[in-house]
Amino acid sequence: QNRNPSRLSRMPGVIRNGKKQFIVDINIGKKDWNEWYEWIESVNDDLPEPESLEGVWNDLPELADPLIHGILRQGHKMLIAGPSKAGKSFSLIELTIGIAEGRAWHGWKCAKGKVMYVNLELDRASCLHRFKDVYETLGWAPDNLSNIDIWNLRGKSAPMDKLAPKLIRRALKKNYAAIIIDPIYKVITGDENSADQMAAFCNQFDKVCTELGAAVIYCHHHSKGSQGSKKAMDRASGSGVFARDPDAILDLIELQVTEELLKQEENKAVCDACFSFLNERFEDWEDDVSQDAMCSQLQMDEYCKKKLTRPDYQELKKQMEAAVQKNKMKSAWRIEGTLREFPKFEPVNLWFDYPVHRVDKVGSLKDISPEDETPQWKKAASKRKDP
Repeated sequence: QNRNPSRLSRMPGVIRNGKKQFIVDINIGKKDWNEWYEWIESVNDDLPEPESLEGVWNDLPELADPLIHGILRQGHKMLIAGPSKAGKSFSLIELTIGIAEGRAWHGWKCAKGKVMYVNLELDRASCLHRFKDVYETLGWAPDNLSNIDIWNLRGKSAPMDKLAPKLIRRALKKNYAAIIIDPIYKVITGDENSADQMAAFCNQFDKVCTELGAAVIYCHHHSKGSQGSKKAMDRASGSGVFARDPDAILDLIELQVTEELLKQEENKAVCDACFSFLNERFEDWEDDVSQDAMCSQLQMDEYCKKKLTRPDYQELKKQMEAAVQKNKMKSAWRIEGTLREFPKFEPVNLWFDYPVHRVDKVGSLKDISPEDETPQWKKAASKRKDP
């Protein structure tokens, strides 16, 4: 089939230009196209080569520094899951401020650094007001506002595979310690119940972590139905990939607060209102009141009525009523977690006192079960009226 006669001289055993030709080698290539394709892909990929453990045994690389002590390292991923209206966005704003100021978040110390907060849900004005409200309610001085960048994308968000390159381009030279995305349902690509599609979606977070060297923290909602009987890692809606992909999962679940406990909290709130009001006007009023009286809203009310002028007492009365109303809006929550890099922690109990979460340091919520763990007969019994 060779139609060029001059090429027939290029054969083994034939003398050409005074030299005998011979076969250099045989069967050197790949046996078929697929095998060659796999080989060329392996040569051209940008994956690292396997390394021997023996070579690094005595010279192990340094672990990444903790970003949230005992919870998350820098450059890793964290998921915060919870039901609607659990204050997840406020919790993420508190975390943003905690990292920016180098303060504690829900009792965990945060390393100080720059943060980008990607806001996908709130309009720009509401988001900015929330940051100021949280700062003022926590009572923290805004000394490091330059450490917080907010990217408002409500109405402009794109799927995560399109958003990730744009995010990386904007954040590349900013040296962020963390990228906080709130919430991810706005940028999910594909069916959240499909494992392969969610694996591809979560790979975008890996890309952001690798390119920027920053931690990626994002929040997701719970699935429908009862959550109390599930493990913390299984409560997030969608595929189990959400439970397996992050390096840390923190889950918020609501606690069912008793009337008695609410009464105690109301008593404490009214007493605190009296203390702050009296402290503004008198220096030594504590000398007139016993320790027991300071723990009773009725006795503090009686004391204030005698101690204050009528206009002052009327003003205090309004503050006491406002404290009672605010107390009625409080809800109780428990944070449970699954960690990859750190040992398991004891559940943290919080009061969500709008707009911030406060750790229950007294231990009032320690023995309360999550709402959905309460047996049906107990729920029914609590609704029956005492004859």
